[in-house]
Amino acid sequence: MELNLWAVAAILLVGLATFSLGFRSSRLASTTQDFLVARRTVRSQRNAAAVSGEYLSAASFLGVAGLVLKDGADALWYPIGFTAGYLALMLFVAAPLRRSGAYTLPDFAEARLGSRGLRRLSTAFVVFIGILYLVPQFQGAGLTVHQILPTLPTWVGGALVAVVVIVNVFGGGMRAVTVVQAFQYWLKLFAIAAPTFVLCVLFVGDGGVRGLGATGLSEAAPPRFTADTAVNVETDVVLHVEEPVWLTITGRADSANADGVAFWGPGTHTVDEGTELRFTAGSATPVVQGAPSDNRTWLSPVTGSGDLFTTYSLIIALFLGTMGLPHVLVRFYTNPDGKAARRTTLHVLLLLGLFYVFPMLLGALSRIYAPELLVSGRTDAAVLALPMKIAPNTLGEILGAITAAGAFAAFLSTSSGLVVSVAGVLSTDVLKGRVRDFRFGTALAGSVPLLLALVLRPSDISLSVGMSFALAASTFCPVLLLGIWWRKITWVGAAAGMLVGGVLVLVSLTITTISGYTGGWAPAFFQQPALATVPIAFLVVIVMSKATQGKIPPDTNRIRMRMHAPDRLGFIRDRDVARFGTAEERSRLANGRHRR
Repeated sequence: MELNLWAVAAILLVGLATFSLGFRSSRLASTTQDFLVARRTVRSQRNAAAVSGEYLSAASFLGVAGLVLKDGADALWYPIGFTAGYLALMLFVAAPLRRSGAYTLPDFAEARLGSRGLRRLSTAFVVFIGILYLVPQFQGAGLTVHQILPTLPTWVGGALVAVVVIVNVFGGGMRAVTVVQAFQYWLKLFAIAAPTFVLCVLFVGDGGVRGLGATGLSEAAPPRFTADTAVNVETDVVLHVEEPVWLTITGRADSANADGVAFWGPGTHTVDEGTELRFTAGSATPVVQGAPSDNRTWLSPVTGSGDLFTTYSLIIALFLGTMGLPHVLVRFYTNPDGKAARRTTLHVLLLLGLFYVFPMLLGALSRIYAPELLVSGRTDAAVLALPMKIAPNTLGEILGAITAAGAFAAFLSTSSGLVVSVAGVLSTDVLKGRVRDFRFGTALAGSVPLLLALVLRPSDISLSVGMSFALAASTFCPVLLLGIWWRKITWVGAAAGMLVGGVLVLVSLTITTISGYTGGWAPAFFQQPALATVPIAFLVVIVMSKATQGKIPPDTNRIRMRMHAPDRLGFIRDRDVARFGTAEERSRLANGRHRR
C-alpha cells in the first residue's frame, strides 16, 4: 500500500487540535471539582456532543462498518443497540442519578446503600470495565496508523493515542476533556458523512453494481473481486469457499507449502500467517469461516436458534449495558441538575441516530469494492480502505485522509472519557481525592491498558466492546435500576448480584479468549452471554435483598426523595464537597447559578 501523506497530515492535525483544545481548557481547571465533574456547569447541548463524541468509539467508527461488511443484516443490531440504550438511560437513570449528588458510580452505590464494601467492589468493576474497553481503542489506533503507514509497527498508533490522552486528562481532567470530546463528535460526523456522500455519488455515477460487473447484494452468489487482487494474510485463518476458484498462493495453505497456481473447491481451506493469495478479477471471494458466504444470506436476518441467542444477548447487552458504562454515566454528573441530564440524553439520541446511518452505508459499499477484507479477516479496516477502492487517485487519498482523521478522533475521545472515569474512581476511592491523586490515577489508567493492548492479540473491535457492554449490564445495571426505583434493595443483594453477574461474564470472557488461542472450540453463547447473565444478576439482587431486609439503610426515604423530587425544590446536594473541597468551593457550589 502506498504512503498517503494526506492521511498522515490529517492524523497529526487531529492530534495537534486535541492537544491545543485540551491545553487551553486545562488552564481553567484548578480544583478537584474541575477534574472530576467540570464543576457541574456543562450545558445540555455541549454535554450531549461530548457524550456522543465519547460514546462513538472505534466500535462505532470502524467496527460497525466492518461487521456490516462481514455479517450483513445481523450486524444492524449494533447501531440500533448502541443508540437505543440511551432511551432506557433517559427514562430511568439520567435525572435521578444526577440528583443523587454523587461524583462516581461507587460514590452513588455508597450514597444509596450505605456500604463502604459495596463501594470498593464497584471501584474494582469500574476499573476492569474501563480497561476492557480501553484495550480495543488502543488496538484500533494501531490498526489505523498501520493501515496508513505499513512500515510502522501496530503499537505506534496505540502509544500515540495513549500519550495524547494522558497529557490532556493530566492537565485538565473533565473540564478539558468536555471541550475536546464535543469538538471531536462534530469532527467524526464530518469525517464519516462527507466521504460517504462522495463515495455514493461515485458509485451511482459508475453505474452501480452492473457497471462494475460485481455481484448484487441480493443475489444468491458470493461477492466477486472487481480487479486483480493480492491479499496478505497477517493471522492464521480458516476460509470458506462457496464457488470453485483458481488463485496463486505464496506461503502455506491447507497444511502444505505452496508457491504457484492452486485450485480451491467448495469447502473450507486453512491459510497460515504470512501467506500471500492472489485472485483474478471476477473470481468468487472466499470468506472467513462463520460469515455469510453469499450475498443473499448476507442480506437475510438470523436463521437458527444459535443465531437468535446471540442476537438477543447482544440486544440485552447493548440496551442495558449503556446505563452501566462508567465513562458514559460520569458525563451526567457534569450537568447542573436532573432536568439538564435528561435533556442531554434526548440530544444524544438525535446525534447518535444521525451518525449511525453512515457506517452502515460504508459497510455495504465495502462488500462490493473491498471483498479482499473478507479473506484476510481485517474487516475493521473497511472504512479506511474503501475510499481508495472507489476513487484510486488524489480524491481517494483525500477522502481516506478524512476517514483516518475521524477514526483517530474516535480513539482519542473515547479513550479520554475512559481514562477520566477510571482516574476519578482511583483518586477518590483508592487515593485521597486530591488533584495530584487524580493525575497519578490518570497515568495508571492510560498506561496499564496500553501494555495489555500490546500483549493481547487484536480481535474484532465491536465484539470486544460488546463484552464490555455485557459486563456493565450484568453488574451496574441491576444496582442502578433497582437502587433508583426499588426501596427494598440492600447492599448485600447489590453486592451479590454484581459478583454473580460479573463473575459469569468474566468466566465467559476467559473461555472465549482461551478458545481463540486453542482452536475455537468454545460454543458461540460464551462470546455474548448477556441473555443469561443479566436476568441471573437481577434475580440474585432481588432474592438476596429480600433475605436481608434488616440491611436497608435508615436514610433510604431521604435519599430516594432527593433522587425523585423535582429540581426546583432544591434537594440536590453534592456529596463529597465537604471531603475535598475548599470553603470557597463549597460556597460557590451552594450559591452559584448553573448554566443550563
